[in-house]
Amino acid sequence: MTRVLITGSAGFIGFHLAQLLLSEGMTVHGFDGMTDYYDVRLKERRHQMLLQNPGFSVTTGMLEEGRVFAEAAAGFAPDVIVHLAGQAGVRYSLENPRAYIDSNVVGTFNVMEAARAHKVQHLLMASTSSVYGANEEMPFAETDKADTPLTIYAATKKANEAMGHSYAHLYDLPTTMFRFFTVYGPWGRPDMALFKFTDAILKGSPIDIYNNGEMYRDFTYVTDLVRGIRLLIDAVPPAPGAGAAEIPGDSLSPAAPFRVVNIGNSDKVRLLDFIDEIERCLGQKALRNYMPMQMGDVPATWANADLLKNLTGYKPQTGFRDGIAQFVAWFRDYYDT
Repeated sequence: MTRVLITGSAGFIGFHLAQLLLSEGMTVHGFDGMTDYYDVRLKERRHQMLLQNPGFSVTTGMLEEGRVFAEAAAGFAPDVIVHLAGQAGVRYSLENPRAYIDSNVVGTFNVMEAARAHKVQHLLMASTSSVYGANEEMPFAETDKADTPLTIYAATKKANEAMGHSYAHLYDLPTTMFRFFTVYGPWGRPDMALFKFTDAILKGSPIDIYNNGEMYRDFTYVTDLVRGIRLLIDAVPPAPGAGAAEIPGDSLSPAAPFRVVNIGNSDKVRLLDFIDEIERCLGQKALRNYMPMQMGDVPATWANADLLKNLTGYKPQTGFRDGIAQFVAWFRDYYDT
């Protein structure tokens, strides 16, 4: 029975991944700092639901402190670590950059140290489409250069990729980094666009629409995303010279058992179309506050997800209209609106 340690288990993606792995009979240990970046009650409720499964256990602690995580990993003895914890949010990184260094750089170092110490079969760590930064050629492919991050958030995630590669090389530690593309869905974070827009529209409050709505995002439904992660757990990057079959578009390093994989819907959606669909699902119009582009933001993201399909046979496919409907149904139920 596979034993998987998930950091950020009370988070949006970690919660959904833990549910999926538990449904397959795996043993899962969560680790989460339960920080107040957003409503802690939402995080507590996610953990309460997971704890109803006897295969789930949890430790509360801050990754950047190191010792608590090291003890949790030693006690659980994971086969696989999926590192999803970190300080999220592009815009918040403009206000509090130090939080990103502490959580995303120091915290990730502590995760890699634990993975090295326990010789895990596979370390999987979250990166972001934001690492593509100022790249203009789309769809973004894993083999594209990603050397122009536009925010400290993106820079810390790019640093994680570089750190992960060095550990994979030095310690023969199979490592996969996945770059997420605008994840949304039920149990989402309150700082994310879909949650904020839905909440504001129902309350009759205005919504801020950056770049006058001329923004495009590759919206990826959360259950599609975690299915991709689940399948990548089994797609362990081979060591150099192992004679593995060549995979088209592979980002496999020539110097380490290390790979980067996009997880996206491969569909560029206009933000105004996204908002129109939220209004349709709610049966209520938004009060629209059109604004200029925000510092550090990018006008478009769009994933080439061919490598994910070539590695796993899987392609995310939930359309944004279906995904929004699922989120709105959850939101109305959870908040009794």
